[in-house]
Amino acid sequence: MVHRLEPLVVRHAHRLPCPAGPAGEGAVAARQFDAALISVGFKLSGELLTRLSGLPEGTVVDTAVRTLDTVREMVGDHVRHNVYFIDFPANVPDTYDFWTRCITEALADDATRESVLEQLSDGVVDLLTLPSYGRYQHSYTEMLGHHEELIAAAGDRMTVLHAGGDAGAEVTALYLALAGSSTPLGEDTLRDLEVLAEACVGGPQPSEIPVRENRAVINRARLRTGSEPLLDTVTDVLRLACAVSGGDVTLLEPTRFRGLSRPVRRALLAGLDSVVAAAPAKLADVHAHREEFKRLGERLHPHEYPQWPHAADVFAVARGEKKARSLDSLVEELLGAHDVTGAVGLLKSAPGKLFRALDRLLRMALTQEERFAVVAAAEEVAPQVAGRVLLSVREHLHNRAKETGERRVFVNRLGRAWVTEDTRQGVLPSFRLRLTTVLDAELRRRLPAPGHLLIDPAVLDVALPLSGKAVSSGLGVLPRGSLSTIDGELLRFFVYWKQKSRDTDYDLSALMLDNDYRTVSWLSYTNLAEVDGEHSGDITEAPDGASEFINVRLGAVRGTFIVPQVNLFSGEGFEEVEESFFGFMLREGEQQGRPFEARTVRMKSELRGPGRVALPLAFRRGEDGQWRAKWLHLYLKGSPAANRVEGNQVSVATLLRGIVEREQLTVRYLTGLMDAATTTLWDGEKVPDGPVTFIGLQRPDGLHPESRILTPENLRDLIPA
Repeated sequence: MVHRLEPLVVRHAHRLPCPAGPAGEGAVAARQFDAALISVGFKLSGELLTRLSGLPEGTVVDTAVRTLDTVREMVGDHVRHNVYFIDFPANVPDTYDFWTRCITEALADDATRESVLEQLSDGVVDLLTLPSYGRYQHSYTEMLGHHEELIAAAGDRMTVLHAGGDAGAEVTALYLALAGSSTPLGEDTLRDLEVLAEACVGGPQPSEIPVRENRAVINRARLRTGSEPLLDTVTDVLRLACAVSGGDVTLLEPTRFRGLSRPVRRALLAGLDSVVAAAPAKLADVHAHREEFKRLGERLHPHEYPQWPHAADVFAVARGEKKARSLDSLVEELLGAHDVTGAVGLLKSAPGKLFRALDRLLRMALTQEERFAVVAAAEEVAPQVAGRVLLSVREHLHNRAKETGERRVFVNRLGRAWVTEDTRQGVLPSFRLRLTTVLDAELRRRLPAPGHLLIDPAVLDVALPLSGKAVSSGLGVLPRGSLSTIDGELLRFFVYWKQKSRDTDYDLSALMLDNDYRTVSWLSYTNLAEVDGEHSGDITEAPDGASEFINVRLGAVRGTFIVPQVNLFSGEGFEEVEESFFGFMLREGEQQGRPFEARTVRMKSELRGPGRVALPLAFRRGEDGQWRAKWLHLYLKGSPAANRVEGNQVSVATLLRGIVEREQLTVRYLTGLMDAATTTLWDGEKVPDGPVTFIGLQRPDGLHPESRILTPENLRDLIPA
């Protein structure tokens, strides 16, 4: 059981639980393990290498096998990445010359000659009907024979695995960290929490579970083991019912409730009854998910349990048979009557809602007295508002200061993005300044004193992870809006997908834009080679998996932006395929190797979004000539089929402008509020001898054991509760 959960610890914490066992002579096996890890861009910390060296050889080998499988999958090296053009990036042909060659080969084939001649008579040839187009013409092994071994470079990625404790303790620590997160988890991480909750339900539990989705998956584990679920709202019960039915605990997608066993029905009804009995006003929460409660009622049969009358009231409200005014409806009534002061007084009972409505309230306020009432209420309830809400409002007010009249970009929790005109009135600068001062003071009060603060400068422009939603899981992935420096001469994108049941064609493309977001050029299957770089060739089906690559020479790019994208041309969507992921590599100018080399991978993220065009990130060349990545995590709706880079240039440019010109709150902002005894910018060399609070992209080796360590894997812990 513990071995099954070890990969979760490695993925989420970059820690390797140390196996138990007697002393042994495992030094040789440990060094071999380290060498194997280095080949895929990982390595053992000094402490971990020493620990493994003192264990029996067989124990080390077993640990190595399990761990290598995990890290290869983390970086995308668990599959075979073939290319259509066997010498890629060398000898990529001109697009039209290549198409002509495919037609010529089809004409020479007795099986396809007649069909191609008929198409030529109409003046249009469907490339997908040509036998040599879109399908690998050589094996993976043959492709490897055309490429030299990777030449190691100082800039190759090296991710360090650190020594963990006992496997059981590491699993428990990870469970407590995820379960007690103050920010929502991403979809993949939430699934991991489900697995951990099942294993840890009988052990230590977090003192608080602030995120309701986390509570739902933990409650399901508690229900299965006979423990009482943790419920304090009617929506908690609805989420638990969704979890038991294998549905969406975020309530974004409708759940088809299963037939529930009598013990589960009794637990859910008893939970509803106790919640409403303790606070009848919570019946008003039913309106937000009225249809879901009606369907749940059909499964729970509340009329069979007269001992829980308050539970029956929940379903009576859902059916419209019992009235329960919601806070939102009361507030809307007051605002409809232009009673801003009355609405503010009502919202003080729901501090989070008040803060989310601040902009609207200030815009609706017609007098100075009303505006002062809004700000005074915010000052009064600020200590009761969740930290991530305070930070979201602080970021919002910062960007409202621009007042440029530009379009607004909206991104929902699934990463779907859209643009609309900004028709809002401005917020008076004096009130905006007063609110930001209140927010800064409250956030500063909540942040723990870090003692000696040791900061890796590379992390300062990472956006604060206010939510894990719509941020793909993977290696080297940063929150939307983050900036990271790109060092290297060759930038290589890759996409891999494996279809589940029908032919699926994904097209990797890269759009180059100038400083005004106008198209300069692009690389795709319709434009295989440019002065900027090369495309590896179009693959149109993936029964055994398929890869496409784009190689970009950064010094030759004729523009300011590079926007890689994955277009769904036909077949299964990103959420339907068996597997799909995107990433990029960085290489030195003369660095040879295969098209895919794990140790040069800087980022690999899962493609699991609702649209048909994926925009993982963009690259921008600054005035200093330095390239930087801007993390997007966006999905465009796209067309039902045949999405191409040529068809979405305007929408991509519009979205990019909105994201680039919006300023996110970053680690730099939050560390600036910390009351540190000493602050040191880490130079990548020796670390201090004493305990520190380290914030960086990767944990250094040799930190004092009592240090607090914050890296992208647990940066959510930086967000105050």
